[in-house]
Amino acid sequence: MNYDFTRQETALFADVTKAVKEFTEDGKLDCRKNALDKKSLQPILRSLAKTPYLKLGLEPEDGLNGHLSLMGAMEVLAAASPSAYLAVEASTRLFGRAVCQWANPDQKKRLLPQLLAGEVIGALALSEANVSVENQPFVTSGKKDGSNVVINGKKQYVINAPSADWIAAAGTYDDSMALFFIEKNTPGLVVNPPLETMGYEGALIAGISLEDCQIPESQVVLPSAGQDIPAMIRMWENQMILGASLGISSAAFDAACNFAKSHKSGSKPVIAYQEIGFKLAEMLTLLQTSQLLAYRTAWTLETNPKEARELMWCAKVFCTESAEQICSQALQVMGAAGCVEGNRAQTAYRCAKYNQVTGTSTEIARVKIGDAELGYRE
Repeated sequence: MNYDFTRQETALFADVTKAVKEFTEDGKLDCRKNALDKKSLQPILRSLAKTPYLKLGLEPEDGLNGHLSLMGAMEVLAAASPSAYLAVEASTRLFGRAVCQWANPDQKKRLLPQLLAGEVIGALALSEANVSVENQPFVTSGKKDGSNVVINGKKQYVINAPSADWIAAAGTYDDSMALFFIEKNTPGLVVNPPLETMGYEGALIAGISLEDCQIPESQVVLPSAGQDIPAMIRMWENQMILGASLGISSAAFDAACNFAKSHKSGSKPVIAYQEIGFKLAEMLTLLQTSQLLAYRTAWTLETNPKEARELMWCAKVFCTESAEQICSQALQVMGAAGCVEGNRAQTAYRCAKYNQVTGTSTEIARVKIGDAELGYRE
């Protein structure tokens, strides 16, 4: 594994920063009053579409190293605005990958160019109340009705649901796993009001109800035999959360360092106090170790995907829990100033817990790691 990013990758990171700078200044996107509806999210997607960012993980890009380049770019965007990052990734990397992986040629031709141009916003609906998506069948299901399919069910915690042009909902059809591609304003699709979340306040997250929702059978996708929809989507979610964890960790560490250098206590900079230096040293150690583990996971996804699953669980546990520690220490360094709304460390800290419980939760990840080591799971 090469631990250095290439000039082209470094240029990509700079382009991503530049593309979102005007939207992410002063943390204005990471509060509820500026929630990312379609009107405010689409300009960000269009700006990112001028860079290779939206294509990474969906289409090959010359000179860039797939998952590894993507992880570095994810960190940059998540550091700039966690809420914008979550909304962009849910549309591009979750919904977009579902289109690339499972949609038929006509659907790909219709959706993918618009998605990569930032003209279409997508959402992926997986989670259901009281259902473990990896161990229990989905309640959401579709039944054939002539040339159409009628869908019933409920999904919770759907990122971008209120702003999405298309929602891909996981469920069952003819006793098989399926994805239902549902366009906005389809009769029977009911999007609930956005949830008031702790962290990622600028992202719109809501539940949806499918009440005799009728779509053409051509918008139902049945993956090939042997493909595990929930497991693959969980892998994508975990990768997205790794990028988020690196980003908020970097943002919190930078905020703490800048404060410690510029703020004085007792006529000398805060950083001159040994206990502050120790905190910053511990934060940097956790941050750089998280980066190494996340980048190694990304590199393994690219070079040896079969070995990446267990490594992804390890990274999910370490990176998300380290992010909470880093953000907490940043607030401790900054004191009351760190708790003011709009401060990057405060924003990061509010997001940290979400990263541990979404995707594969850190508790379940630990179980899976143990089972894999004992040979209980293939």
